[in-house]
Amino acid sequence: MNTESLRLTLTLGGRFAGEQVWQTQPEKFGALGAGYQTRVQTDFGGVLPAVRKVQVSRYLADGTSLSYAESDGRNKPHFEVQFDAATALITLRQHQDEAAAPLLVAHYDPVSLVMALRGPAAPTELWRAALTGGAVHVQPLPEAEIAGLRARAFYLRPGGAYVASELEAPYRLLRLVQPTDFGPVDASLQPEARRKDGKEDGRSEKADKPRRRRA
Repeated sequence: MNTESLRLTLTLGGRFAGEQVWQTQPEKFGALGAGYQTRVQTDFGGVLPAVRKVQVSRYLADGTSLSYAESDGRNKPHFEVQFDAATALITLRQHQDEAAAPLLVAHYDPVSLVMALRGPAAPTELWRAALTGGAVHVQPLPEAEIAGLRARAFYLRPGGAYVASELEAPYRLLRLVQPTDFGPVDASLQPEARRKDGKEDGRSEKADKPRRRRA
């Protein structure tokens, strides 16, 4: 995967609930090898309170997380976690508090797990992934069709999240359903040429109207 930018529309109960942008770029982690950094900015709105959430994940090519942080995009992260294989420690920081735990198995974070479920290396059988504070069971679902594209899909439990991406390259994330306090929020990939106002070719509404010739 090269540099990638994906824009998704959020809905709640079929009503507009905001927008989400995934930006990924390759990164090198020295002796650990090559990997990626993905930044996810979620701007809730519409039927949800106007809140911004920024997630930044740094992970190896297989999705194994090296670090993860959450913030509102303006100040320092209010939650950070580091996975250090050299010291075999997980270090968590939340505001002024810090704690450590042993790193016994490879861990994923909410972003790197989604990325691990994209592409031909995605699991084909029930899979248990370790996350900070617990584990999630990833259940592969039958091949689906989303927006006219063949897709591989997964159901995650506990929580009931749903992840679907293109079956073929470039394996774009097509749909992501996540549980929230307000109900399941559905994120769907926007067509690349479509603007927020629904125009397909980027022209303004005024430009679409026929021009009146002067006498």
